[in-house]
Amino acid sequence: MKNAIVQITYPSEKLDAIRQYTGKKDVDMTAEMQDALTKLYEKHVPRDVREFLEAREAAQAEKPPRPTRQAPAARPENSGNDDA
Repeated sequence: MKNAIVQITYPSEKLDAIRQYTGKKDVDMTAEMQDALTKLYEKHVPRDVREFLEAREAAQAEKPPRPTRQAPAARPENSGNDDA
């Protein structure tokens, strides 16, 4: 599954305070925010939808990657051996 970037606005003084106190406790703020989003997802997205998404993700993980097409080899330029 592709990842998305989430942007929110939040009062800067409160954010600074969070950074200060999480830093003192060696807490990874990004991990904490991801955990909070996971809890929101589990709380609001119906179980059958979560199961569907998980099954689709597992199926994509099992598929071998599609081979990439390589560009055709460059043809050598005319070396001046024209009989014209």
